[in-house]
Amino acid sequence: MSGSPGFPGAPGFPAAPGSTGTAPARPHPPLCLTVAGSDSGGGAGIQADLKTMLALGVHGMSVVTAVTAQNSLGVKGVWELPAEAVRGQYRAVVDDIGVQAVKTGMLSSAALVEAVAELLAATAVPAVVDPVGVSKHGDALLAATALDAVRGELLPRATVATPNLDEVTQLTGVVVETEDDMRRAADAVLAYGPEWALIKGGHLAAHGGEAVDLLTDGADERWLRAPRHDNRHTHGTGCTLASAIAAGLAKGRTVPEAVTEAKEYVTGAIATGFSLGAGIGPVDHAWRWR
Repeated sequence: MSGSPGFPGAPGFPAAPGSTGTAPARPHPPLCLTVAGSDSGGGAGIQADLKTMLALGVHGMSVVTAVTAQNSLGVKGVWELPAEAVRGQYRAVVDDIGVQAVKTGMLSSAALVEAVAELLAATAVPAVVDPVGVSKHGDALLAATALDAVRGELLPRATVATPNLDEVTQLTGVVVETEDDMRRAADAVLAYGPEWALIKGGHLAAHGGEAVDLLTDGADERWLRAPRHDNRHTHGTGCTLASAIAAGLAKGRTVPEAVTEAKEYVTGAIATGFSLGAGIGPVDHAWRWR
């Protein structure tokens, strides 16, 4: 046949001797889905999530909830997608490909929070909820009217909730200045229904030499400590940590195992974060490859 590719098994070309003409199916990596906003600068959001998932050996898939115009200096604009578009993306992926863990990030409105909570309730896999409220530059990414939906509908669906200290205060009113405050914060977050709370203490001034996080389910308390690196280029830290946890859960790790491995990964990514533009650069998702 004129123009046919010249290799066995191609259309119009006979199969190789002893071959059925079809290649055996290869097993796919674990499947991990991120439901979050897009960061045009590539340091946070969907872009950071997918880079993290690739670096940790899982197949990343995405549901875009909002498009942002942002760079190293901050968020210049936000365009939220309708809930119907979010549902459509989610169902297209999960109903055909499947999923083994889900991570949620920026859900800017009550309508999106409610839609995603409903989708998670119908998906029997671990869910990591990063209750994104404010960007690294201080830009609001969650409407005040959505807080009740986060508390009442999204957090109860979480296997792990991963608020930073500002988000803890936004959600619970607890102001964290000490490790004892972190315990109170964890109790307040757990009261909304997640199985585990990871209180991220990276902004805790009382521990200048350490980045201290608290993981607890109310009974099992684990303190995760790592050196605090003198590097201002930390854009995407929270997204990266939550995605790394989800990647671990997709691979079958327990919550403590997934969180411990994710903490190690993000610590290395922070240490090697690099300058981009005139502001805050991203963490380095590929630090283990360089």
